[in-house]
Amino acid sequence: MYVIPAVDVLDGNVVRLRQGRYDEVTVFGDDPAARLVSWVESGAEIVHVVDLAGARDGFGDTDMWQRLGETGVPFQIGGGIRTLEAATLAIESGAARVVLGTAAVWDPTLVAAIVSAVGSERIVAAIDVREGMATGAGWLDEGRKLADVLGDLVAAGISRVLATGIATDGTLAGPDTRLLQDVIRLAPSLALIASGGVGTLADISKVAALDVEAAIVGRALYDDKFTFAEAARAASRDLDSEL
Repeated sequence: MYVIPAVDVLDGNVVRLRQGRYDEVTVFGDDPAARLVSWVESGAEIVHVVDLAGARDGFGDTDMWQRLGETGVPFQIGGGIRTLEAATLAIESGAARVVLGTAAVWDPTLVAAIVSAVGSERIVAAIDVREGMATGAGWLDEGRKLADVLGDLVAAGISRVLATGIATDGTLAGPDTRLLQDVIRLAPSLALIASGGVGTLADISKVAALDVEAAIVGRALYDDKFTFAEAARAASRDLDSEL
């Protein structure tokens, strides 16, 4: 398993939300591009970027995509990518992968079209789950049943899914391992990226034990709970020997 640092952007700032609440924002800087570069210099293979305004309002910040692409840093971008044209533009702007959230939940036909246009390896379907319901639109809609969404994504040709437990996201309270196990059980063919709740190195090792592909870590890194290098070692399941 490898670790993906998160860069959430709102109003041009690097921020973290608590449980997806736009009224519970902590700012960690004002230069997302520089933050991307710093994570890769720390050893990250790819950086996870979320345009929070785009996720909420449905319109991605294409100027930001361009600025991030100019860094040459591998990144995956989500937030407001709800058309084939937007997905294609994000890739053309330099994104290694496009993260589909609302489209992944509500529009499997569009997802299939995007997969056909850019290839399944360039797409991550984001499943943000609260009480068994996968949501889109910045976590503000009513959602659909997780099993139904996963089934539609497999049929659409998706090969990689990002699962976030909304109740744990930004809390440092530990990952939603039950959600991760449900995704593995319901859609074993999908490569799984885990997200939400990681607060300790033990949390990272716990996720790694589930044989997921990667884990996204955000607030714990920004709050200096551990370094990226320590997180990467924990992801290798060698935490006991490192301690």
